[in-house]
Amino acid sequence: MADIPGDGKTRTDWVPAIANKNAPTLAELNAGIRVSQWMTADGAVGFRPETADVATAGAEDTFDTTTNGRRTFSGTLLRFKKQTGSDVVYTTMTPDTEGFIVRRKSMPAANAYASGQPVQVYPVICGETAWMDDEPNTVERFEVPLKMRSQPALRAVVA
Repeated sequence: MADIPGDGKTRTDWVPAIANKNAPTLAELNAGIRVSQWMTADGAVGFRPETADVATAGAEDTFDTTTNGRRTFSGTLLRFKKQTGSDVVYTTMTPDTEGFIVRRKSMPAANAYASGQPVQVYPVICGETAWMDDEPNTVERFEVPLKMRSQPALRAVVA
């Protein structure tokens, strides 16, 4: 097997509605906005799940054991470059707006979705847009914090 270079191979979309997060349809995905084209190179933050430990050792045990507890995502946000004119991300992903973040990896981001492709689907609600601090030699940037509304489908497949 060969390694897959990641540059240019992560597509991130804002999708307003998905009926089945485990099998989003092409119509649902095509109704979304490919927001990764305006993201900074480090623009997907906190999309790595954490699993809490649940202690299972008893009073007489001499070795601590654990099992899986709750899963969570923390600090999840998308970071964008501000666009001139009507900035579609800035005007769409406003506070309290609910929708879905869909991420596809391992193929060129500009490729259209196709049936059978693996995707990750995150049901989210947008937080308040936060402008990044000014600094020299960079573009204007802002972040949209995202809160998980329900458990994501990390192994979904396009219907």
